[in-house]
Amino acid sequence: MTTSATFELSGVVAGPPDAPILRGISLEVPCEGILAVAGPSGSGKSTLLRLLNRLDDPVSGSIRWDGRDITEWDPRELRRNVAMIFQSAPIFPGTVLDNFEVALPGIDLDRANHVLDRVGMPSELLERPADQLSGGEAQRMSIARALLTEPRVLLADEPTAALDTAARRTIEDLARGLADSGVPLVWITHDTAQLRRLADHAVVLIEGDIAAFGHLAELNRHGDARVRELVGATLDEESE
Repeated sequence: MTTSATFELSGVVAGPPDAPILRGISLEVPCEGILAVAGPSGSGKSTLLRLLNRLDDPVSGSIRWDGRDITEWDPRELRRNVAMIFQSAPIFPGTVLDNFEVALPGIDLDRANHVLDRVGMPSELLERPADQLSGGEAQRMSIARALLTEPRVLLADEPTAALDTAARRTIEDLARGLADSGVPLVWITHDTAQLRRLADHAVVLIEGDIAAFGHLAELNRHGDARVRELVGATLDEESE
C-alpha cells in the first residue's frame, strides 16, 4: 500500500449483482484532510462509505486498508479504527455518559469530560438524558462517542443534512479541527457550499462511476460541466 492512501479500492463492484450501484471503481483515498464525496442521488456515495466501514462487502474487486485486504480485519476492530457518523445520530437509552459507555465500557469521568471538550460541549451535559439533546448536540455527542475509540479515520454520511445553519457550521468547524489535528474524514454532502468550505479534495460519482477525483482547484476547471456543478464551481463563478 502506498503511504498516500488510507484506502485502496480496485475494480470494486457493489450493490445487487444484476444492477450494481458501483461499477468497477478504483480509487486511492488520501490519508489527510477532508475528502468530499459528491454526486447525484443514487450515484453510490453511501454505498462507498458502507464498504469502507464493512457494513457491506463488494460483489467483486478488492478494498485494502492499512496494507491489508479489508476482509482480513475483524469487523469490530476495523470499526474502532474507521468510525462512521450518520445523518441521524443514533442515541442509546440513558445519559450522555451512558452513551459513551457503549463505545468505551468503564470510561472514567476525566476521559468523558475530555472528549466532550474536544467536541465543544460542556461537562454538565454528561448527566443529561441523551434524548433531550438538540439535533446539533446529539450529532456532536455521536462524534465524541466515535472519538472514544481513537479512530484513524472518520466516515461521515451527510452528518449535517438535518441540522439548522448554526449547528451545521459548528459541526463543520469540528470536522475541520479534527482533520487539521490528523484525523482524516471522508465526508458525503449534497451541499455544494459546504463542500467548498470543507473539502481539501473531492471525488465525484455519477451513475456508479468515478467522474472525477482531485483537489478542488483542479475540479473547478474540469472539462465536464456536471462535475463543475457538483463541486460548486459555479458558485465561485456567480460571485465574481
